Amino acid sequence: MTDIPNRSVAPGSAAPLLPQIESPADLRPLSLTQLEQVAGELREALCNVVADRTAHFASNLGVVELCLALHTTFDFRTDRLIWDTGHQIYPHKLITGRYREFSTIRTRGGLMGYPNPAESDYDLFMTGHAGSSVSTVLGLKSGDSLIPAQADRHAVAVIGDGAFPSGIVFEALNNAAALKKPMIVVLNDNKMSICPRVGGVADYFDRLRMNPLYVGLKTEVAKALGKVPLVGESVAGMLVNTKNAIKSGLHGGMFFEELGIRYVGPIDGHNLGLLKHYLELAKQSEGPVLLHIVTQKGHGFGPAEEDPVTFHTPAPFQRDCQKVVAIKKSGSRAYTNVASAAIHDQLSKNERVTVLTAAMCQGTNLERVRDDFPTRFFDVGICESHAVAFAAGQAKAGMRPIVDIYSTFLQRSFDQIFQEVSLQNLPVTFLLDRGGLTGPDGPTHHGVFDIGYLRMFPNMAVMAPGDERDLPAMLDWSLQHDGPTSIRYPKAPAETIDRPVAPIELGKAEVLEWGADGLIVCCGTLLSNCVKAAAELRAEGLDIGVVNARFIKPLDTETILRGVADAPFVLTIEEGQLQTGFGSAVLEAANEAGLSTANVHRLGLPDSYVEHGERGELLANLGLDAASIARKCRELAERHDADPVAVRPTAKAATGRSRV
Repeated sequence: MTDIPNRSVAPGSAAPLLPQIESPADLRPLSLTQLEQVAGELREALCNVVADRTAHFASNLGVVELCLALHTTFDFRTDRLIWDTGHQIYPHKLITGRYREFSTIRTRGGLMGYPNPAESDYDLFMTGHAGSSVSTVLGLKSGDSLIPAQADRHAVAVIGDGAFPSGIVFEALNNAAALKKPMIVVLNDNKMSICPRVGGVADYFDRLRMNPLYVGLKTEVAKALGKVPLVGESVAGMLVNTKNAIKSGLHGGMFFEELGIRYVGPIDGHNLGLLKHYLELAKQSEGPVLLHIVTQKGHGFGPAEEDPVTFHTPAPFQRDCQKVVAIKKSGSRAYTNVASAAIHDQLSKNERVTVLTAAMCQGTNLERVRDDFPTRFFDVGICESHAVAFAAGQAKAGMRPIVDIYSTFLQRSFDQIFQEVSLQNLPVTFLLDRGGLTGPDGPTHHGVFDIGYLRMFPNMAVMAPGDERDLPAMLDWSLQHDGPTSIRYPKAPAETIDRPVAPIELGKAEVLEWGADGLIVCCGTLLSNCVKAAAELRAEGLDIGVVNARFIKPLDTETILRGVADAPFVLTIEEGQLQTGFGSAVLEAANEAGLSTANVHRLGLPDSYVEHGERGELLANLGLDAASIARKCRELAERHDADPVAVRPTAKAATGRSRV
């Protein structure tokens, strides 16, 4: 690691403290009262940043005291800290040398809204998906224990109760119990993921939270009782001398204790002194410890406390102290809204249709579906692999399940898509929300790999609507198709292309217009940019055609290869990775048909992770806005005019086709 500044704040300082914090070392000389002042200043900084942009808010308000307790108990210049589902990273960033840059968070070129090792040595992993923290912390501790100079490093994972039911968490706990490495798992229990969490594990945490006994870890009791839940100071005098009596008197945490993980809690996650006390005691454990803390999502800001769902990532809002004055909402309809309305319509018409989501009811705008069709709506929690296998079972039973999950999160169920759905050729419909660039959420959330990881599967029909009207029609078609299907759409305002809409047919593209000077073949909702570019070019005298591909698999080879064979150039457009993407599918099809691909060019995402920023900014930077598409077409047309022989395709087999 590089050197991190080690400056200290004068304990008697009357000035605001947060601007003086250059590193966590500056926190350690502060009194508990001063640390509580810093907590208030952290909350004020969080409120200020959401005044002008969408940002993760309620979850960050809930971990302020935990963040301060962790950084004043451990030295994470050498110790290990992983924040699971890293959108709760803002207080951590504010006290690890990034206070002055904090106003740039989630803007292009500014701080990322998730941990980022490129920003700070205090960030070890980019963590945008839930559930992996326990595994990575166990791996860190295991690796450190094999290197003598690093063997004494402490390792801490912070994971929320919404993420905890993920299967990988229990795989990691099982392994941790076997390895017996000293590590701390802080369970941040706020009764929420993005929406209220569901399932048996959630019910178990509720029972633990309602236990009137606060279970603690006191050194003298630990020596006497070993690995059983230990009662805190408030009832210490009630302890009996036998292990069995304690076990019979307390049910709290016994699941973890029987597994081999010492359970401590639940404790108040907003009591800074109490948190520091139990973290210090947990540091002394010679094996894995689960510290169960209870927090309130949105803590310290009344409106967020009352409505943590809305204030998870609220639109920018104005406030007057603890009162929200106005929330700046967008008036445009998003593709997510189009999809949710189409789902609601399908459940209304067909009693065999079900819908499944993975703790993203709000993100996929399914609240009305959940309320109107409670017996056919299934929120499985942050368990995408289970969601897909569960849907396969429903399909086998004769239902028509819709799996509505973000593109980036569906990656977690790759094997189940293969084994349980594609291999069985079951009629499961995948709706991939956030298919494409997700703007300020950045590389952990950009849904740019789904074209590649889905089109490789036999039996799978892979689609991308060109506009708002395509999406409901594709869903209707999918629910009548006897096999697995997927439909991707972005986190973006819905747009409508003015044209007579062709019906959805398996493997058929929609030709908006042929052109003598070139052809744009668009995969997905960048179609509006392509239409704008073509219109601009026609005004300049270039006759450029536009095709709405609709299907990535099966590809409409008849239509698209006509362009490859006859057009001066073909430009494919996609909001996804070029490697294994739509343009690659076109090149593969042309090669199979024996056509030269010298005139085929691709625009999409490069072989690198795309930074965060507003979606429009990113599209322009990647050459995918209307102006850039028009500019690329001019370049290709000029290249053809300069050397028409070099860039004209040479068919290896007679096509018998006319110019487009």
